[in-house]
Amino acid sequence: MKPMCEKVIPSSNSSWRFVKYQLPNIDFNWHYHPEYEICLTLNSQGLRYIGDHIEEYSEPDLVFVGPHMPHTWHSSINEDESTQIVYVAQIPKLWLDGQVAEHPEMQGLEEMLERSSRGIFYSPESTEKALSLFQQMESADPFSRYILLMNLLNVMLKDAQSKLLSSRFFTYGDKTDSGIDKLDRVIEYIYGNFDRGLYADELAAIAHMSTNHFHRFFKKRTERTLTEFINQLRIGKACKLLINSNHPISVISDQCGFNNISNFNRQFLSIKGSTPSRFRKSLRLKHAQ
Repeated sequence: MKPMCEKVIPSSNSSWRFVKYQLPNIDFNWHYHPEYEICLTLNSQGLRYIGDHIEEYSEPDLVFVGPHMPHTWHSSINEDESTQIVYVAQIPKLWLDGQVAEHPEMQGLEEMLERSSRGIFYSPESTEKALSLFQQMESADPFSRYILLMNLLNVMLKDAQSKLLSSRFFTYGDKTDSGIDKLDRVIEYIYGNFDRGLYADELAAIAHMSTNHFHRFFKKRTERTLTEFINQLRIGKACKLLINSNHPISVISDQCGFNNISNFNRQFLSIKGSTPSRFRKSLRLKHAQ
């Protein structure tokens, strides 16, 4: 089966992506991407596929996968129907390689990054430490999360019991995927026009797809619906305006492409856990202290 190329979008105000999944089970999703990936799987058991390596796993399971390495996990629903948890950090290769090249303190990571091209499995001791760091990332601000990521890489680097997974003979040479070019064109268009009404049919036309096909395509590639992606982008812009301007909230709502203030307040609360007015007030209180 040919792996699918996944488009990774960094978290808000970050150079990399952090996400926590809570799932009834993990579906087989054979894919690759240009980013490094650190994956911690909990309360789950099944099969782990990394390159040409297939192995049974049980929780907890910590693996580091290098860029363009096809991989997936696959599990069934637990007998007690309890939730399976997956923490993921996806880190752009150019960014992390640049960090290592520019900072002498990080040059010890070079060998581990090279080894990740075969997938690296880590010891229970490192996995336990990684879990604590991932849990702290959940509520951390972007800068604190960056520091936690550096701590996580350091934990992995010091693990003398880590082991390689895929064989050194395995390479995935066919990295061409026309879907990536289509998605890049669509996302570029969204970024340039998110402050006005955007409709699925016009975006589908850019990708040369039917509207129904485009919705499925976008969700599979970004792990978000089109509406979720656009709203997150708009709320991110709104946060900057709330911080850096004194514009009334109704004006900011219009500038960010929301059709009415009620919808803006509802989406802001859903994504940020706060209303726009409370968000702005809390920032002003912090600055006044």
